Amino acid sequence: MRILLSNDDGYFAPGLAALAGALAGLGEIVVVAPEQNRSGASNSLTLDRPLLLKKAASGFHFVNGTPTDCVHLAVTGMLEQLPDIIVSGINLGANMGDDTIYSGTVAAATEGYLLGIPSIAISLTSFEGNNFATAGQVARDLVERFIRNPVKEPVLLNVNVPDIPHAELKGMEVTRLGRRHKAEPVVKMLSPRNETVYWVGAAGAAADAGPGTDFGAVDRGFVSITPLQIDLTNTAQLPSIRHWMQ
Repeated sequence: MRILLSNDDGYFAPGLAALAGALAGLGEIVVVAPEQNRSGASNSLTLDRPLLLKKAASGFHFVNGTPTDCVHLAVTGMLEQLPDIIVSGINLGANMGDDTIYSGTVAAATEGYLLGIPSIAISLTSFEGNNFATAGQVARDLVERFIRNPVKEPVLLNVNVPDIPHAELKGMEVTRLGRRHKAEPVVKMLSPRNETVYWVGAAGAAADAGPGTDFGAVDRGFVSITPLQIDLTNTAQLPSIRHWMQ
C-alpha cells in the first residue's frame, strides 16, 4: 500500500504530523505539502514560476506552491509508482458546505481524484485542535477499510471530525454538503502606513444544516463523510437555457 499525504496548513502543521503518525504501519507513506500555510488556496496551480521540491529534517517533502501543486507534482513527476490512496489533512478547522469550494485541503484530495486516485480530505471541526488523535484514528479506520474493501470506482471523500475524544464519537454518517449563510462583510482597517486594507470576513453561519447534511452530523457528534464530484454542470437548467437561447 502506497499512501501520499498532503495538506494546506503547511508541512510543519501538527495535523499533518498526527495524520502521518496515525497511518504509520499501513504502508509506504510519502508526504508532500506546501512550504507555508495555503489555506483557502482552492484548486489553484502555479503556472507563473517554477516549483521547488525540498525535504525537511522530518522526512516530509515540501513545495513552494499550493496544495494542488503538491499532489500534481508528486503524482506526475516525483513518485516512481502511483499512490494507492491520497489523504489530505488533518485540517485545523471544518471544511463543510460551501467551505469545500475554497478549501486547499479538499483541493489536494480533488487533484488526486482528478488523476484517478482514490482520495480523502479530512478536517477537525474546530480551531482549538484538541483532538487531532481522534481525526487520525478516523483516517486510519477509513484507509484500513479501503485496504480491506477497495472502492470499485473513483472516489473523493470529504471527512469532517468533531473535535472531541474518539470514545465520545457517536459514529459515522454518509452525508451531503450543507449550505452557509452569506459570509460576513470584509473588515476595513488602516495599516501602519495609513493605507486602507481589507481582511476577508468570517464565513457565514450554517443555513442548511438539517438531517442528512455534514453540519447536522457533526453537530450531533458524528463523523461526516461526504462523497464529492467535480461535474459543475447545472443539469436542471439545461432545458431552460436552451429555450432562452432560441
